[in-house]
Parts: sequence; structure tokens; C-alpha cells
Amino acid sequence: MLALWIVWSILTLIVIGLALARKVAAYKEDDLVHLAAGEEREIPRQVVIARRLDKIDSWGKTLTVVDVVFGVVLVGIVLFRAWQDSLIIK
Repeated sequence: MLALWIVWSILTLIVIGLALARKVAAYKEDDLVHLAAGEEREIPRQVVIARRLDKIDSWGKTLTVVDVVFGVVLVGIVLFRAWQDSLIIK
């Protein structure tokens, strides 16, 4: 049972790490659309950053759902075992 809690903790730390990685990657993001003459050199950089953020977001959403479901299942297991233990007459 302890191993499952360790796995869930590591998964939670990975999700937090992805959130921090996204924050760092978004720090360099430029929200303006550069269309004027002389700004063409900004477009490839924006595309690279947008793709990187999309990849981080995709992993972040997936792992967050997995983390929450895993945590709910763990809590359910703990509550079920506690309920079973309360039924034992000593």
C-alpha cells in the first residue's frame, strides 16, 4: 500500500514540475501577432514556443487526469479497508 502512495506522490510531483516548466516556457512567450515589415524574424520563434507550450499542455492535462483518478482510487481503497476493519469483531 505504501508503494501506491509513493507512486501517487511521484506522479503529483511530475504534474507540479510540468506546471513549473510551462510557466518558465511561457515567460518567453510573446502574445502579439507580428505582421508588420521587419518583424518576420519573430514568427518562427513564436511558432517554436507555441508548439512547446502545446506539448507541455497536452502532457499536463493527461497526467493531471491520471493523477486525480489515481488519488481518488487510493482514497477509495483506504476507506474500503477501514470499513472492512471496522466490521471485524474483536
